[in-house]
Amino acid sequence: MSPTSTASQSTAPTHSIRRPPAHAASRRRTLGPVASIGLLSSILVSLLAASSAPTPLYAIYQQHWGFSPITITVVFGVYAVAVLLSLLVLGRISDHVGRRPVLLTALLAQAAAMVVFVTADGVNALLAARVLQGVSTGAAVGALGAGMLDIDPRRGGFLNSFAPAIGTASGALASGLIVQYLPAPTHLVYLVLLGVFVLQALAVLALRETVSRKPGALASLAPEIKLPKSARTSVAIAAPVLFAVWALTGLYGALGPALTGTLVHSTSVVWGGLPLFVLAASAGLAVVVLRGTATRTVMLLGSGALIVGVVITLLSIASGPGGALSATGFFVGGAISGFGFGSGFQGGIRMVIPQVEAQERAGVLSLLYVVCYLGLGVPAVIAGVLVVHGGGLVQTAEEYGIAVIVLALAALAGLLLSGRRTQRTALLAAGAGAPSEAVAAGRTRG
Repeated sequence: MSPTSTASQSTAPTHSIRRPPAHAASRRRTLGPVASIGLLSSILVSLLAASSAPTPLYAIYQQHWGFSPITITVVFGVYAVAVLLSLLVLGRISDHVGRRPVLLTALLAQAAAMVVFVTADGVNALLAARVLQGVSTGAAVGALGAGMLDIDPRRGGFLNSFAPAIGTASGALASGLIVQYLPAPTHLVYLVLLGVFVLQALAVLALRETVSRKPGALASLAPEIKLPKSARTSVAIAAPVLFAVWALTGLYGALGPALTGTLVHSTSVVWGGLPLFVLAASAGLAVVVLRGTATRTVMLLGSGALIVGVVITLLSIASGPGGALSATGFFVGGAISGFGFGSGFQGGIRMVIPQVEAQERAGVLSLLYVVCYLGLGVPAVIAGVLVVHGGGLVQTAEEYGIAVIVLALAALAGLLLSGRRTQRTALLAAGAGAPSEAVAAGRTRG
């Protein structure tokens, strides 16, 4: 028997029992594109739900621990500041180390924050939980948004706008219902979220990585406001709109529960979470309804709806000591404002992200969220100071609303001016091209 035939016989059994290569088994163990983008969007929903979950509980915490309205807005604002700092420091790291490690760490940190909430016995613990929550959210949102865009740019762009609104709405309402009708009001909602985050962390282990590791992870931790040249114009147009719509969210999140209690004359925590729910649910509706509309039109609609909605809200607040008419106007104004919020936020994301490369997405998305959380946190903290040391709750809400209207008007003016500049550029380009076209046509005829 020849050596060749011997080798063939010896290798035949091995060939018959050969297993698939390791990378094939790995493919079977990872989630597919649809499941992956579903998981990423669900994490974004959960993070934003957890951020709004404490809103209906502030009144209970205030009764237990006896702190002032300033403290409520500080607790609200410290979360926004923590997110902001985390975005600046950790916003680009997933472009270097991958999406999965960042998401897994962020989810475990969120789970730890829920434990701190459950065991909180004073304002300091509440602040610590909000800081931990904010840092982990800031680290995750850029990786989540970029990961969804990596998998499917069209669906990812839509979900980047839709998921935050749904998360904010569901967190505020679900928290209020749990606190009002179920036992352990200051514990149960956080235990539910703790379970959700643990399950999502386990699911992330089966997530396929969408970017390759590259050097520079440590260098990326240095805060840097750096925009790709291709996106600078679109960010300059989108930033005022994003700031304005998230400042409105700060108004409803920080002062909404107190304003609702004044208008409906009720201490129910469900009423406390309802303003933020109405605002965010309407924002989600706007994202769905306008997903096929031109980006600039979406942003113009957003600015206009924001102005109209806030005007109605202010008229309702100023109409007297509350009652059915004032409360109805307040919520109608909130719904219209929410439509503006969803339109403006969606338009801003859609205007900027197509201008950047895949490896720049997490950093640019993080920068957009920096603008958003500046709008969310800074005005809310100022409002808390004014409630105590200024003209009180109603006057502060009116001043806050006027400031949001001014911001929205500035954003609207910027959009209109940019549109005119674009038209002039197109006309100049067309005019410059006309003589050469005429010459070319003459040459063709000749």
